Amino acid sequence: MVVKNLEEAIAKAGGPVQLMWESQQAPSVVPRVAQELRNWRDEQLAWRRTAVLYDQCHHMADLNIKGPDALKLISDLAINSVANFPVDMAKQFVAVNHDGYVIGDNILFHLEEDEFQAVGIPTSINWMQFHAETGGYDVRVWRDDNSAVRQGDPVNYRYQIQGPGAMDIIKEVTGEEAPKLKFFYMTRFNIAGKVVRALRHGMAGEPGFEIWGPWEDREAVHSAILEAGEKHGMVQVGARAYHTNALESGWLPRPLPAIYSGDKMKAYREWLDEKAYETTAPLGGSFYSENVEDYYFTPYDLDYGRIVAFDHDFIGREALEKMVAEGRDKAREKVTFVWNGDDVGAAYASMFKQGPGAKFINLPMSLYDTFHFDRIEVDGKIVGLSTWTGYSANERAMLSLGVIDAAFAKPGTEVVLIWGEDKPSSKLQVEDHVQVKIRATVQSAPLVTKARTDYRSNAGL
Repeated sequence: MVVKNLEEAIAKAGGPVQLMWESQQAPSVVPRVAQELRNWRDEQLAWRRTAVLYDQCHHMADLNIKGPDALKLISDLAINSVANFPVDMAKQFVAVNHDGYVIGDNILFHLEEDEFQAVGIPTSINWMQFHAETGGYDVRVWRDDNSAVRQGDPVNYRYQIQGPGAMDIIKEVTGEEAPKLKFFYMTRFNIAGKVVRALRHGMAGEPGFEIWGPWEDREAVHSAILEAGEKHGMVQVGARAYHTNALESGWLPRPLPAIYSGDKMKAYREWLDEKAYETTAPLGGSFYSENVEDYYFTPYDLDYGRIVAFDHDFIGREALEKMVAEGRDKAREKVTFVWNGDDVGAAYASMFKQGPGAKFINLPMSLYDTFHFDRIEVDGKIVGLSTWTGYSANERAMLSLGVIDAAFAKPGTEVVLIWGEDKPSSKLQVEDHVQVKIRATVQSAPLVTKARTDYRSNAGL
């Protein structure tokens, strides 16, 4: 059976979990960016000590939405309010399905009066494009996919300058004091004679700007930033370290999109083709369930409850209102799991003993799949799920982001993380191994205090 879309791929595999669990697709990575530009340890340390330059040109998709109904389309899909969304402002866009479970998020830029640009991984981008094309909206959309999919160069370059010294670098490269903007507001710079659009942003809790412009300006702008940054100890971040900043900032990048079940989502599954991110992405970890809905998150699980706004109608609103009425919005909390170093060391040591050892723990990012779920247990009972996993040189620890039952969410709570697959799969990244238990301590997400007080409080503008 030759499949043409996600719905047919699910039927052929015998179910959505089977489709993703046995996927032979490589995990999603940052394409076309050097793995390391110094070494990933120093690159991590620099975003807290001096400043870093993140290359975001290649791993995200851009979707432009333009037309009289652009804001209406966004409002119909977003759990957060767009009542106050002027030009030159950005918002974190979060979408849920009809039952209130998260599909994905992106950063949404208000570029012109009737034009917006969504930037992120494909899950939420695809959802927006589907409704733009099928929902009867008076809009026009155009898309620039990531460099793993696109043929040729991107339409725009996109960089972030972050860290304690970021504002000094902006002053150096522009010849002017960095503008005092509120978080997630936008402005324009002049760098090397090129007009650059800029978003006041922050990663891992440190201040900075995200900048972008036409690809043909990239060399001039990039060279000027490097020259200015050299005077202030700026370090370029490679592909290996890039994704680990989320471990410190507390943003959970890849929740499994809640699209694989339900009749109301069938038309969307038929719209997603056989090569779509959602069709091919691998699922793994020590948590396994035949019921795909066990992998879904509510926005409250991911700490998006603070931005849910019932001031407008949107897909999933009724379901979220019911969750709140029933108290399900307080059932689980997003947390950071700090892994026990001795147990991690023992897992590595198993490589040097006879017989299958622990599943190899890659550094600095330890995911061997795109969607990852490990069991979190207390006294042998599952009380949470661990997802985004890697090592932080800043914390000198293995960290993972996940959710846990509210009763166990207090910082300092000791839990056990199960590492390795419960149901061995045929994924190419999975070698013969045995499961191991790794002790972990529950901490806040974001783990970094500055990220918790500055970034978190403003991210849902």
